[in-house]
Amino acid sequence: MDDIQTNDNTADAFSERDVKFMTAALDALSDCPECEVPIAAVVVCGDEIVGTGVNGREVDSDPTAHAEVVAIRAAAKKLGRWNLSDCELFVTLEPCVMCAGAIVYSRIKRVVFGAWDKRFGACGTALDIVRNEKLNHRAEVVGGVLENRCLAPIQAFFKAKRQK
Repeated sequence: MDDIQTNDNTADAFSERDVKFMTAALDALSDCPECEVPIAAVVVCGDEIVGTGVNGREVDSDPTAHAEVVAIRAAAKKLGRWNLSDCELFVTLEPCVMCAGAIVYSRIKRVVFGAWDKRFGACGTALDIVRNEKLNHRAEVVGGVLENRCLAPIQAFFKAKRQK
């Protein structure tokens, strides 16, 4: 998949906490239907996962059912509030424009992602929505956490799709 940027970052370059919660996002991929691009996200408040999401566009016939949006909705419901300014989002692929907008509007304080997306990434690669100074909220961004582990299921998905 040429639109996904790769770097050989290892777990040693990132905090133990970032690795722990990115691993939790990777574990959530087991809930991702085979028909979907395997992307997963978790929202963390303090040290607790308060929302989990996997890509569900095909299964739900919902163009907004990206893993990040699903996880943010779950977190807001669990916490009983839309303002998630004390929360962090961990996602296996750099969020797109729509998801970056959801991050800004929900006031997520920090975004940690695995693989960069050169074509659609909106957290610093193609665009930088979440740190845009013209908006009233900006999130801290950390990219490349467990990048190769996050990228592997996506690459396998598209390889299998091309072989069909």
